[in-house]
Amino acid sequence: MTRERPTRWRQVVVTAFALALAAAVFLLGRRVGRRPEIPAPGKLPEQLVHVRTEDDVVDAGVLFAPPRETAEPIAVIWIHGWGVNFYSPTYVRIGRALATRGYATLAGNTRMHDIGNVEKYTISGKRVRGGGYWGLASEEVRDVAAWVDLLESLGFKKVALAGHSAGWAAVRRYQSQSQDPRVAGLVFASGQVRAEPGPADADQLAQATRMIAEGNPDDLVRIPNRSFPSFVSAGTFMDGVNTPPELGDFFGVQTPNAGVTRVHCPLLAFFGTNGDVGTEQDLKLIESSVERRSGGRTRVDTTMIRGGDHMYEGQEEQVAATIAAWARTLREAGGPGKAPGPH
Repeated sequence: MTRERPTRWRQVVVTAFALALAAAVFLLGRRVGRRPEIPAPGKLPEQLVHVRTEDDVVDAGVLFAPPRETAEPIAVIWIHGWGVNFYSPTYVRIGRALATRGYATLAGNTRMHDIGNVEKYTISGKRVRGGGYWGLASEEVRDVAAWVDLLESLGFKKVALAGHSAGWAAVRRYQSQSQDPRVAGLVFASGQVRAEPGPADADQLAQATRMIAEGNPDDLVRIPNRSFPSFVSAGTFMDGVNTPPELGDFFGVQTPNAGVTRVHCPLLAFFGTNGDVGTEQDLKLIESSVERRSGGRTRVDTTMIRGGDHMYEGQEEQVAATIAAWARTLREAGGPGKAPGPH
């Protein structure tokens, strides 16, 4: 019991901050010596949308609509990574590119958007914080469920759930727990593959435990050994610690009863070739692990986004083409292999 809790912390919280660091370095690079981001307006209809979750959190998003004459029956839901939100420029371009290929695409916030946000106010007026520093990632499944419900109300009986960076932990947790028949496939875009071994910082664990016991789950615990100040609330810290190992080691690299064994829809996984958080070897590890854990019953396709960084800047069309080509195969039986589209 003592060793499991630190391991889960390493699997979930430390990895989330590693992904956050990759995104932060990317964003810093955009500020230094680069022109400002001025996105062109969309050529197809776009609509701001909102949903209310079962626990009364209101999430915002944007729906990119395809031309009616080319609309596909499957819609795509894109869930953001750590510290960002639905309107991040590359997400917008991917959504627009998918719409031109016939796929209605919804880029939606979860309660984990940005570094910090106000999720809601309770009936008693208490403020509930969310975001990377304060949110509880285990509760993102409620946000994903609300977005799936919205698209069903708009006439889409099937959706493909795409999670970018830390967002792929949200979509895979949702499907492994719900086994939602409306989900035709999962897209894993640049997220964690391996479960990180090793103990957590004992002082951090003790500090977070004390803060919660004193009724202060929003107090911040500092994450050491970072190139810039990084924090996480005591509540967020313990949410990561308490993540079941089958979700931290989702693909079953080390865990026999991994979350992927409860996912039966096709999977697509990819990384960028330009300094992303994973490589072709990681994709091969996904393929072999899923094959071993599912007995070959779960189809998994993989590819690399050529020239893509962690946010796919400049390669959004390639990402959209890859997802669109894969989505057209979702009603067809098939085994593991390379995803159709650009390689």
